[in-house]
Amino acid sequence: MRPGEGVPSGSVSGLVDIHCHGAVGTELGGPDSARAVEHHASMGTEHLVASLVSAPFDTLVAQVSTLAPLVADGVLAGIHLEGPFLAHERRGAHDPGALAAPDPGLVDRLAEAAALAGAPDALRHMTLAPELPGAVDLLRALVEHGIRPSVGHTDADAATTARTLAEVADLQGAPALVTHVFNGMPPLHHRAGGPVAAALAAAARGEAVLELIADGTHVSAEVVRMLFETVGPGALALVSDAMPATGLGDGEYTLGGLEVVVDDGTARLAGSGAIAGGTSTLAECVAWAVEVAGLPEADVTAAATTTPARALGLAVAPAAAP
Repeated sequence: MRPGEGVPSGSVSGLVDIHCHGAVGTELGGPDSARAVEHHASMGTEHLVASLVSAPFDTLVAQVSTLAPLVADGVLAGIHLEGPFLAHERRGAHDPGALAAPDPGLVDRLAEAAALAGAPDALRHMTLAPELPGAVDLLRALVEHGIRPSVGHTDADAATTARTLAEVADLQGAPALVTHVFNGMPPLHHRAGGPVAAALAAAARGEAVLELIADGTHVSAEVVRMLFETVGPGALALVSDAMPATGLGDGEYTLGGLEVVVDDGTARLAGSGAIAGGTSTLAECVAWAVEVAGLPEADVTAAATTTPARALGLAVAPAAAP
């Protein structure tokens, strides 16, 4: 099963996608954001958190101002800031010119923009690299604003990652988040476990929830099975990481102002070849996890509904297995 095929509309419902950038040619954060939300809703995603890639501060404030009314109206479940406080070496499809050192002042501005738009609780989580100078002050500012820090796009070692996840869990009184585990971080190595080793250990202890892109492109089937069998569906949040090509197919697109080429369902930055998000809906990820990775439907459904909802403190009704 390749991304973007194999799941009929309406076959899955009640899904909770906490990491999504767009669909049908539309990037979330722009004036046509509702169109992308409607596409995901038609494929069973009942609660969608809109993700914004790294951008200049003023652009992020404007995007939050655009999306916050959709949160206030119940169209969106919240907003996710995926940057700009990321490691340059692990930036993936983020514009290197938009990356910045951690600045709690931006958090204040974003929270103010959401409040002015009538959605003071719109900002649900923010991805950051914990090894960057000032990251500790940033994560404390996030928690003070009710925004959940998520470790990701990081080059941190295992000790730094473990310390950060433990501090976040202690500060917010809930498990910490890890942005799309295995992607945007060094690979697991037996002599240098890095953030993956720390994240797996924290998840096994119930101290972290790991985002997982189960689309057949970002993580292999055997690794997806290993995660479910090691930490369980209660510590895994399936996400689509869907970008604007979702629902349209191969071709040329943009994400965060960068050129993206989608070929055979895989989105990559033109030039560098870095994977630039997914092209599957969450329903298609659920189907892949069951049909290709061979996981129990009940476990996969939990990881696509109750676990992500709990990870962000969203009040949603449990969904039935597909």
